[in-house]
Amino acid sequence: MDDTVITVEGRFDHHHRAERGTVSLTAGFEGGDRAAVVRRTTELHAGLSGEVQAMHVPTAGPVTWWSSDRMRVWSSRPWNKDGKQLPLVHHCSVTLDVKFSDLDRLASWLEGVSVRDGVTVGGIDWALTVATRARLVADSRDRAVQDAVAKATAYATSLGLAQVRPLAVADPGMLGDESRPTSDAGGAAMLRSAAAGGPELQLKPADITIEARVHARFAAS
Repeated sequence: MDDTVITVEGRFDHHHRAERGTVSLTAGFEGGDRAAVVRRTTELHAGLSGEVQAMHVPTAGPVTWWSSDRMRVWSSRPWNKDGKQLPLVHHCSVTLDVKFSDLDRLASWLEGVSVRDGVTVGGIDWALTVATRARLVADSRDRAVQDAVAKATAYATSLGLAQVRPLAVADPGMLGDESRPTSDAGGAAMLRSAAAGGPELQLKPADITIEARVHARFAAS
């Protein structure tokens, strides 16, 4: 009797709270006096950088890493509604990215700087540490394979077959069939944040999801 071939997808998802938050913000001004615009931006950037540097302890936080782009200065000549070209407007800006390991400190610092004149908050990127992510990816892959084995065994049992042996295990779409990958086997992070009400800014990021998907083929007899 020929073996019965069973092909399944194994799945496992890990959900883990965010461990790092990287806030991106821009400091900058615009106006008719180029020197004044540059001076105000330089002063604001120096103040923000000083605050960040004081919190920067790579091994302990609350800030584990930060960077600052070069200052950009440019000019534009806008038009009014009547089609008349107006005097030059000078612009100056510089971007800072600051990674926090203490998410409460991130919230309190961001609450203070976001209301300052010249500061624009671009957003927050939530993440796991490299070590946590690597551990969860490895574990989710292992459990996805176990899920595939369990599914194949259940199908075989339903068919009255007793023995199941693996023929192939692969990332989605790599077994030569028409299957399409539902996700990257390394894990896809789905991030979002919601601000809770109250007198202070409270950041509550959604859990980061590490997804693992494998396609597996078995012979059952």
